[in-house]
Amino acid sequence: MTTTATSSHHLSPAFPGRAPWGTAGKLRAWQQGAMEKYIQEQPRDFLAVATPGAGKTTFALTLASWLLHHHVVQQITVVAPTEHLKKQWAAAAARIGIKLDPEYSAGPLSKEYDGVALTYAGVGVRPMLHRNRCEQRKTLVILDEIHHAGDSKSWGEACLEAFDPAARRLALTGTPFRSDTNPIPFVTYEEGNDGIRRSSADYTYGYGNALGDGVVRPVIFLSYSGNMRWRTKAGDEIAARLGEPMTKDAVSQAWRTALDPRGDWMPNVLRAADQRLTEVRKSIPDAGGLVIASDQDSARSYAKLIREITGTKATIVLSDEAASSDRIDEFSESTDRWMVAVRMVSEGVDVPRLAVGVYATTISTPLFFAQAVGRFVRSRRRGETASVFLPTIPSLLGFASEMEVERDHVLDKPKKEGEEDPYAESEKELAEAEKLQDEDTGEQDMLPFEALESDAVFDRVLYNAAEFGMQAHPGSEEEQDYLGIPGLLEPDQVQLLLQKRQARQIAHSRKRPDTEADLLELPAERRPVVSHKELLELRKQLNTMVGAYVHQSGKPHGVIHTELRRVCGGPPSAEATAGQIRERIKKVQEWATRMR
Repeated sequence: MTTTATSSHHLSPAFPGRAPWGTAGKLRAWQQGAMEKYIQEQPRDFLAVATPGAGKTTFALTLASWLLHHHVVQQITVVAPTEHLKKQWAAAAARIGIKLDPEYSAGPLSKEYDGVALTYAGVGVRPMLHRNRCEQRKTLVILDEIHHAGDSKSWGEACLEAFDPAARRLALTGTPFRSDTNPIPFVTYEEGNDGIRRSSADYTYGYGNALGDGVVRPVIFLSYSGNMRWRTKAGDEIAARLGEPMTKDAVSQAWRTALDPRGDWMPNVLRAADQRLTEVRKSIPDAGGLVIASDQDSARSYAKLIREITGTKATIVLSDEAASSDRIDEFSESTDRWMVAVRMVSEGVDVPRLAVGVYATTISTPLFFAQAVGRFVRSRRRGETASVFLPTIPSLLGFASEMEVERDHVLDKPKKEGEEDPYAESEKELAEAEKLQDEDTGEQDMLPFEALESDAVFDRVLYNAAEFGMQAHPGSEEEQDYLGIPGLLEPDQVQLLLQKRQARQIAHSRKRPDTEADLLELPAERRPVVSHKELLELRKQLNTMVGAYVHQSGKPHGVIHTELRRVCGGPPSAEATAGQIRERIKKVQEWATRMR
C-alpha cells in the first residue's frame, strides 16, 4: 500500500469540509496516506510530523473517528499546549461528531462526551486521575505538539505516568526538534551511523512537499536593517548597524534597540507591513496581520503605533486566558487588519486569514521561529502568499533560508574535550521562550542597556533560500517595488517577479550618480549577513590563502593584500565586509590557479 503524499489541489483546506473516515475523498493526499499506513500497521504509538498548516487536526480526528467506529478505542483524550488550543480541539472535534469536554477537571465524565481535551500543565497536576481513566476504558490519547511534553521533566514524567496504559497514542508535531536533549515521551529514537540518537517519525509531511501540493503558502521574508544607538550599563554609547558582524551581546542589544517602540525602526517597519497588507488585501480581502511581541508593554505600544499608522484599532492578545481566547476567535471571524500578541499565537492557534507578520520579539530559537512563521502559512486557496517582516539578524535570516529543511529531535549532542557546550545558549533561550513572557516581571527595568535611537532601512527579500534586493530607504520607490508584489502568485511566479524587481532596482542604481548613493548599492547576494564568529573565520581563511600565495609568488603579504584591495575594492581586511572578503578569497584562488 503506497503512503506517498501526492498533489491534491482540488481539496479545500478548511476543516468544516472534512468528513470522517469512509469518505476519504475529502482528505488531502498526505492525510489519506498517513491513515492508510496507520490502518495497515495498527501501531500502539504513531508519530506524525506535518508542517504547520498542513492539517494535523483533521488527520488526527479522522483517525479518532475510525478507531471509535471500529471499537478499537472507547474514548479520546486530547492533550494540547494551551487553554485556547484545548478549546479549539473540542470545537473541531464537534464538527465531525466527536464530543470532547474542554472543561473537564475530575470525577466521572458525562455520558454525552466521547472524551476530554486537556493541557500538558493540567496533566502535570493530576497524572493519576488520567491514568485511572485510561485503565478503565480503552483510550486513544492524541498528544498535540508533543515536543511540549519535554518542556519540563515533570511534564514528561506526568505524561508517561498518565498515558502508559493507553490503548493507542497518536503524537503530532509540526516542529519535531528541540534545543535541549530532554527525551520526549512515546517518541522512538534511532541511533545513526554517527552514534547520535534522533527522533524517528512514522509519517512525515514537510513544508517542501506541502508547498508543492499547494497546501501551504510560500513565505516571502522582508528584512530591515538600520542604524542603532544605545547606552550600556557602564554608560558607554555604542552605535552599530543591524546585519553587520557583532559580538553576541552587541547583536542582542542592537536587536532590542530596533524593537524599542520609541525609536524609528518599529514605526517604519509597521508602516511597511501595513502597506504590504493593503496590497495583499486587493486579492485576499479578509487578509490579516499579526505582530508577535516580546512582552505586554511592547505589545500595547505597537498597537498604539498601528492605530496611528492605520487609523484603526488593533486586537491585543496578552495572555493565555479565556478573554484572550475569545479575542483571537473574534479576530479570526472578522476582517480587522491587525492583531498584536505576546507569544501565545506562536503555535497551533488557527487564524487562517493571517497573511502578513512582523517578528518583533528577541526569541531566537529555531523551534519558536518555525512555530511563529507557521501562523502565516495556512493556505485557503491556491496562489496565496505569506509575508513576514524581520530585523536583519544573522540567526533569523538563517532560519528563514532553511524553511524547507526537515529536522528531527536530536537526543545526543556530544562535545569535544575542552569545548564549551554549543547548545547551552539555545537551551537557555528555549526555556525563556517557553515561559509565559507576558507577565510584567520587572526584568525590563534592570536591563544592562538603554535604547537611544534607531532608524530603518529596507535590506533584502528572502524567498526559497535565495536573496533579492538592494538597500532602500523607507517610503522610497525601490521599497514600494517589493511591498507591492501581488498577494496571489504561484511559487515560481514569486521567484520570477523578485528577480525582475531586483534587475529594475540595479538598473535605476546605475543611472544615479555615485555621489547620490548613501546606501550600500549591492544586491543582497553580494552582501551576505554573517555573525561575528563567521567573519573572523573568513578573515582567517583569507590570511591562510594569502600566506599560501606568498610562497607561490614570492611577494610579501602586504603587497598581496594591497593588490587585492586595488582589484576588488574596499577597505583593509580588518574593516572589510564578509562579501568583500569572499571576493578577495576568490581572486587570490584565481591567481594561484593561474601560476600552476
